[in-house]
Amino acid sequence: MTSTRSGKHTRVPKPEAPTKLAPSLRDAASNTLNRPAGTLLRQACGSLALLLLAVGVLYSNPAKKLDKPLERLFAIGDVHGDFDDLCVLLKRFGLVDAQLHWTGGNTTLVQTGDLIDRGPKGREVMDLFMSLEKEATKAGGQVLPLLGNHEVMNILGDLRYVPPENYAGFADSESPNRRKAAYQEYAAWYASHAKLLAVLKQPVLAATEEEWMAKHPAGFTEYGEALSPDGNCGKWLRHHAAVAKIEGVIFLHGGIHPNLISLKLEQINSQIHEEIEEFDKTKKDLVLRKVILPFFTIQEIAVAVQAELIRSRAGETAPDEEYQARLVRLLDFGNWLCMRDDGPLWFRGYDQWSEEGGAPQVENVLAAYDASHLVVGHTVQKTAHIRSRFGGKVFLIDTGMLSTYWRGGRASGLEIRAGRKFTAEYLDGQELLFEEKLLPSAGKEN
Repeated sequence: MTSTRSGKHTRVPKPEAPTKLAPSLRDAASNTLNRPAGTLLRQACGSLALLLLAVGVLYSNPAKKLDKPLERLFAIGDVHGDFDDLCVLLKRFGLVDAQLHWTGGNTTLVQTGDLIDRGPKGREVMDLFMSLEKEATKAGGQVLPLLGNHEVMNILGDLRYVPPENYAGFADSESPNRRKAAYQEYAAWYASHAKLLAVLKQPVLAATEEEWMAKHPAGFTEYGEALSPDGNCGKWLRHHAAVAKIEGVIFLHGGIHPNLISLKLEQINSQIHEEIEEFDKTKKDLVLRKVILPFFTIQEIAVAVQAELIRSRAGETAPDEEYQARLVRLLDFGNWLCMRDDGPLWFRGYDQWSEEGGAPQVENVLAAYDASHLVVGHTVQKTAHIRSRFGGKVFLIDTGMLSTYWRGGRASGLEIRAGRKFTAEYLDGQELLFEEKLLPSAGKEN
């Protein structure tokens, strides 16, 4: 496909004998760091949950206020680094040409999150969407990528699903030197924190150079810099909304749980942005205090923060209560709206509910936001077909585009005409899913 885008082992010093850790903090550390991989970042550190501060500064919905009905509206679900199939799909829609430039005119394209992780070409996918955003705007259209759980995971430093090829895409000729320097910095940090780290008995931090190098392939530190608040990709991702409403249709990654309908859509967006902003500020402060290193993952940050809490509480001077509260909030990231199982980026109820039990709940969600339909990704449909549920009120559009990961998956998109006609588009055909018939006009009475 044509495209114009883009043997010596040194052991880290052994920790000294541990000092005794208070049981409550030791248990919290264990609960935080020993979760199974699938639940580590979505469950709270129970003893810390009550200390999470609420955030509520409003953040505007980025979707355009339209002067007239859209002629064409497309939605694409999870891409997961499948750049090649994405390009074929966009060409089929008539949204890009052979050189991957925007040809969609005034069409609106919504992507419901999870551009990255798992697949090998996450950078190419992000670069393409960044370019199409600008080109579509100039042409009178709109490209609107939303936050998925994997975007937020990467922002927070949960990199368990980043394949080596993605790191390699950010590497350059100086990467070997940066990698060596980063390890030396890590070894010095580990040695200076050894006594406190021994208290936690954690398995997260690498103990040898060989182990550290295996966890930090070429391009690792560059990838982290690119996704930082000052990095090109990081700045771009942090401006994405979690939810958008266009012509009565709500788009988001996971779904809105009925328990969250007291929040306006703007509040959902603002709270998630505030959580990310607080994380960024706290991480920056921790780096300045030499508590962590800039390239630490969220798992490594959690260990270091636990150790820092022990140190600060054991000091002879009065503890900085505001600082400790920020550390506690950071450890409780599993309870943040952007990371909760029932949050808008993780919720799977629309796929899991029965038709009978889910229909009234969907109606409550739609009524709360004066909306007619919901379009979500996140949960791969077993049939690899876009699924319409609850009388055409909900559309589940993740069909496992990355078929090398999801066997039998395929690329797909949802075309919406005038907010009434919903058609599933595939590379080999299309399927009308739902069409809302207009009631005939009754005319004027004489």
